[in-house]
Amino acid sequence: MANVNVTAGLPGNHFEPSVAVNELDPNILCAVAVDSSTGTALTGFYRSVDGGATWSSTILPQAPGFMSAEAPTIDYTFPDTFIIAVHFFNEFEDGTIATYTTFDNGLTFNPPVIVQRGYGLYVHNDEPFLAVDRSPSSPYRGNAYVGYTPLFYSGTNAAIFFQRSVDQGLSWEPAQRISDPRGDLERAALIVGLAGEVYVGYIQLGSGPKYAYIRVSQDGGVSFNPPVTRGATFLASTVPVPSPLPVPNYNFRVQTNLALGADISDGPFAGFVYAVWNDFRLGYADIFFSRSPDGLLWSQPVSITGAPPGSQNFSPSITVSPTTGTVRVIYYTNRLDGFLLDVFVAESINSGLSFANRRVSDVSTNPNGNSPIPTALIGDYITAATIFPDTLAAVWNDTRLNKQDVIFGN
Repeated sequence: MANVNVTAGLPGNHFEPSVAVNELDPNILCAVAVDSSTGTALTGFYRSVDGGATWSSTILPQAPGFMSAEAPTIDYTFPDTFIIAVHFFNEFEDGTIATYTTFDNGLTFNPPVIVQRGYGLYVHNDEPFLAVDRSPSSPYRGNAYVGYTPLFYSGTNAAIFFQRSVDQGLSWEPAQRISDPRGDLERAALIVGLAGEVYVGYIQLGSGPKYAYIRVSQDGGVSFNPPVTRGATFLASTVPVPSPLPVPNYNFRVQTNLALGADISDGPFAGFVYAVWNDFRLGYADIFFSRSPDGLLWSQPVSITGAPPGSQNFSPSITVSPTTGTVRVIYYTNRLDGFLLDVFVAESINSGLSFANRRVSDVSTNPNGNSPIPTALIGDYITAATIFPDTLAAVWNDTRLNKQDVIFGN
């Protein structure tokens, strides 16, 4: 299928897209993004009932007392439920995490539910990420989990927090702290494994070593190992990418975030867990990959793009087919032009032992659009999912119409 511009007919800009697919009806796809159609940043919801060929759109209502929203993420659980996590705020203050739930494939939504309230700049909860348990082998199937980052008012220290819902986002249990509270942390990564294990990963930035860490719950998010007082399990050393990237007329922010995937299929690699991130160890931004049979012992990181040295490859998102175990990692790259951006996918059918790369975008895009000065933000992430049984569903934003739009492709 050719790329589909999900938001072509809407005014304003649309970025930070996330997509999820109904595994029982692969024609139904739901996506969210930051949407400024109405003049301020709100949560745009986009729905397709024909496998992504066409999309409807709406703006989800704000919780009372909040003016804006950003950083939405969406996931699916059986039979017709989609849950969305968002960050509400007021002029960069009062960062609050909230969720919406639809039980009818996006036709209607419950009112937003507050997960964790923020207060001014002193308690500012940011960068939510949502994962839902839909593993056939899990006793916790249907549980929803959200991770987020409470930021100190200085903006230089943070911690990863975690909460769970056992009623598909209608209510949320109290928060647990996943990481040390003295750190420079950004977005957490969450994934649910074959037997319902919950994996929460993050990259420690700041002045010390730049390590990726992970903590694991074997009891549906009730508790995590190792205990937070003993730190977290080492995943890999990382070299954060510079922000902006060292390309003339690039000024957009690039975060060094972890993304996690898990094989819940009945294939030969069932139970494996995967981690990807953008890394600057080669002197340019590239996508690195590590895998683990249990979330504890991780392989040496390897580059998976096959991109030319000196190209910039960043913002990875991973999806693993729940039926075949195929691993797919999408990412932005300037490998074709040196300046214009495309989206590529690295695909593996052998648990990441080897990857083949192909182009997903059918148009290269100028990250600055028609702006006379380099733009400071194109969004901090793009997202991949799997359409049953084994087809990529990717959403990203580009400026092919001289505004930031959400694009769908596979």
